[in-house]
Amino acid sequence: MRKVIATMNMTLDGFCDHTAMIADEEIHQHYNELLSNADTLIYGRITYQLMESYWPSVVKKPTGNKPMDEFAGLIDNISKIVFSRTMRNVDWKNTKLKREIIKDEILELKQRAGKSILVGSPSLIVALTQLGLIDEYQLCVQPIVLGTGLPLFKNIKDRVNLKLLKTKTLGCGVVALYYESTKK
Repeated sequence: MRKVIATMNMTLDGFCDHTAMIADEEIHQHYNELLSNADTLIYGRITYQLMESYWPSVVKKPTGNKPMDEFAGLIDNISKIVFSRTMRNVDWKNTKLKREIIKDEILELKQRAGKSILVGSPSLIVALTQLGLIDEYQLCVQPIVLGTGLPLFKNIKDRVNLKLLKTKTLGCGVVALYYESTKK
């Protein structure tokens, strides 16, 4: 069975804001490894539109930064599912649009042969956590305190028990935390 892995950059005080994060070569290499071990990426509308507005252009016109350009190619080619009630269509290649999260559809997706399924939007991480569908959390805690913003685990209603699998410290001060869901 494939794993559903929640992956997110967050500040030390628990907020998600892509514009405030460190995005150096080592961070891109970290995410390149993660994407190389996955074949499906799940997004909500906001994160999808943020990523789609930038990465395809890097594929067409590489930056010259090898890890960043590799990330662009990996994210461009991976299968993507975007959940949105307001979007009418998607333009990014290898992308399917879904209106609502149906637990049985995610469970069926987990049963298919393949690599890991990554969830990369705060709203989808919360929704799939509440449905008990996240197997692992890979959180990159950035050495930044914002004081305000979108909390990663906003609206989690029930306790989630996790077991620390490992940590990884990057040169820029980011600490990657790997947790396994212990499913009550």
